[in-house]
Order: sequence, then C-alpha cells, then structure tokens
Amino acid sequence: MPSPIGWTSPWMPGLMGILYVGLALLVTADVLLKKSDVRAALGWIAAAWLSPLLGAVLYYLFGINRVTRRALKLKRRAIAPESRVTSARPPDDPDSLLMNQASARVTGSELGGGNAIAILQGGDAAYPAMLKAIAEAKASVALASYIFRDDRTGREFADALMAASKRGVAVRVLLDSVGVGYFRPGILYYMRQGGLPVRRFLHTWVPWRMPFLNMRNHRKLLVVDGKLAFTGGMNISDQHSATRAAAAGKAYVEDIHFRLEGPAVAAVMEAFASDWAFTAGEELDQDAWWPPLAPAGNLAVRAVRSGPDHDLYRIEILVGTALSLARKRVRIVTPYFLPDQRLQFAIAQAVLRGVEVEIVLPQVSDSIYMDWAMRGHLRFFRHVHAQTYFTPPPFDHSKLVVMDGYWSLIGSSNWDARSFRLNFEFDLECYDRDFAARLDALIDARIARAEKLDFAALAQEAIAFRLRNALVRLMSPYL
Repeated sequence: MPSPIGWTSPWMPGLMGILYVGLALLVTADVLLKKSDVRAALGWIAAAWLSPLLGAVLYYLFGINRVTRRALKLKRRAIAPESRVTSARPPDDPDSLLMNQASARVTGSELGGGNAIAILQGGDAAYPAMLKAIAEAKASVALASYIFRDDRTGREFADALMAASKRGVAVRVLLDSVGVGYFRPGILYYMRQGGLPVRRFLHTWVPWRMPFLNMRNHRKLLVVDGKLAFTGGMNISDQHSATRAAAAGKAYVEDIHFRLEGPAVAAVMEAFASDWAFTAGEELDQDAWWPPLAPAGNLAVRAVRSGPDHDLYRIEILVGTALSLARKRVRIVTPYFLPDQRLQFAIAQAVLRGVEVEIVLPQVSDSIYMDWAMRGHLRFFRHVHAQTYFTPPPFDHSKLVVMDGYWSLIGSSNWDARSFRLNFEFDLECYDRDFAARLDALIDARIARAEKLDFAALAQEAIAFRLRNALVRLMSPYL
C-alpha cells in the first residue's frame, strides 16, 4: 500500500516541482500581459524562476498594483456656466496653450477658471482656517487624510467634526488604513464612539487582499458645504504646528496647505466622493455635497487625480510633459526625490536645452532609509547638471512645482515611485503668473537658506555608506 503524502514522502519533491513550475508560469504570464516596463518585467520573471515559490509569493505581495473601482454615478449638481473656461491663456500665449492641451489629453478633464487659492504656511496657519470652516459648516463636511494622529490636534479636529455632526451637518471621514495606524487607530475609535461615519481606505484582515495595503490613499482633502476646499500635503498632527510640536517635544514638520474657492471645489469633492463610494459603498449625490458654484477669483485650475487604478501614471506623465515643454526654468520642491530613469532623462533633456532646473530637498527627512535611498540615487545625477539644494531642519514636507513662471503643480504627490505609481494622490494644476510668482517667492526663501549639493563630496563617501545607500535605493518603491 502506498505511503501517505507528507513532507517525508518520496512524492513530495515532484509535487513541489510541479507547484514551482506552475506558479512561475502564472507569474510569467501575468507579467507579460500587464507590465509595461521591460526591466521590471524581466526582474519579476527572474524572481519567479530563480527563487522557487518565494518569487511567486513576492510578486503576489508587491507586484500586483491595480485596483478596480466600481463605477460611480453621481448626480452632479449645476455649476454656474459663466464660471467655466476651456483655455488657460489667451491665444497670444502659445506655450501655456500647448501645456494645457497636453494636460487635457493626459487627464481627460477640462481646465476651469474663476478660482481663488490662498497659501497657508504651516499648521499654525492652516489648522485654524480648517477648524473655522468646519465650525461654520451648514450642510456638509468631507475630510480625507493620510495621517490623522491621536494627539491634541487630532482630537481638536475630531471634536470639531463631532460637533458639526451633532448640529445636523452631514459628515464623512476617510482615513488611510496604514497612515492612521493599522492595528490600534485610537483616533478612529474616538471618532466612531462620537457617532461619526469614518472609514479606513483598503482596510482588510483577509489574507488574499493584504497586498493592497501597499497602495495607500495619500490624499489630503477637506470640503465644507461643497463650496470651500482645503488640500495640499499636510497631514493632521501636532508635528505640523511649530508651537504644538515644541510643547510636545516633537520635531516640527514644515509644510504648505491651500485654501480653494470656486468651481474647482467640485473636482475636490468628486475625488472624495469617488474614494468614499469605493470604500463605504455610499454614493454622495445629495444637494448638500454639490451646490452651485460661482466664480471666486481669476485662477485657471485643473484637478489631477492619480493612483494604481485607471488614473495610473497621470502625475508622472504630467510633470514629464512640463519638463519637455519648459523654455526657461523648472523648480521642484519635494520631501522625497527618487524619480525613475524616464523622469531623470526628461530632466537631463531640459538642462541640455538650456532650461534651469532647480531641485530643493530636505537635508534630513522623517525617514533615515529614504535619506539613504535619495543619496544613493543622487549619485547618478552628477551627469544631469540640475541644481540640487538641501534645506536644513526642520524637515520640509512641501510639494511644489513651478515651470516658466506661469504653470504650477501643488498637492500631495512626492517625486518617488510610491507617489507616482502606488499611492492615490490629488494635485491641482494652476495656470496663473501671479500665483506662480507667489510660489517662486517661497522657493527663493528655501534656496536662500539651503546648501547646494556637492556631487564630488557625495562620490567620496566611504564605500560602506555608498553600498548601503545603493542597496536601500533598490527598495525605494516600498519605503
């Protein structure tokens, strides 16, 4: 009688071999059909065949990055027709018209005029304005945040949201599952105890859905009464307030947020409504979320959503287009800088055409591993000849791009693979010379106190440090 199959069975090597070949073939087929990057495809196929079983498991955990959303059918409310425009600039400005046309094809959305944007530097400016808006809400409040700390600032926002809900305002809160704390999100429990409808994006305990935890909702959105919006790169935490960070003995994190009024607020609300419907299964199509919107200023603005679903590559293509169309100068402020070879090539091409490219980075970020990876990456920038600056502490978490003094990009996206391909991000594309000049002034202030990167000194670091940095750089998409 044949012996039962177990780990010591003579049948086991053959069965494991069949499993190995079967999984490797499945990975190979999936990679060939879905991966557009040849190097990434070759890497995953090699991992599947050269690392029996482990390669297939790693691909399942980290290689599959597409999310399918359910169709969202919102009953969109009327927007005042006089507040809509279809071009960013008059015909006598061909450069901005060309950028606008390219962006319209990339995003599939129209450029809207009649908007006003206020710049809020730091939590000490942004948080009071946001809390005041919540306190004055009459109909609705929608808030999404990547990080929402259970600290003094977090409790202040939670209390304001609960107070709004108690006076009859419709409130919805969406938090990223990883950013809020996957296992013990104290602030989430606090808000739920207060009766708030709060959800976690892509939260699951089901093992076969765990790979999606690498895809995070990095958007920071607040929409009040459908008429006023706040967005940018700032999370909700004591660390973004200089006074509260000092009182709590924490490191201050510098950042910039933006207050938006005008027709573009509807696009911010649409981004939130799409994420909420996907997460909670509820479509926010009531009048409270979609009021008529009148002009509030002169800015031409386009909302840009990106993420590992149908919006994949949008931000990456958009900034690459800006680099390709730039004539004079491109300025980049980002906390993390790990662009792939395509964007690195676009930067190099811009410099070769005589475009001045300035990259402003923090000397020390909030992640030592990201610091190592960036130093490893910047070693390969010595031939690009972009001007790279390191700003001293505090850590600057701001994200700004300004091109040729008329085009700017603000929002939540960093210049790394996570933001461009794995995270769900939200940015605003702005066509306005006055607004760009205000951002340029902020960048000038950063460069004035920054230290220019010395590539020779970077290349002379000890071999152990260079090897460490290069090794961590390989894990940059998952940092």
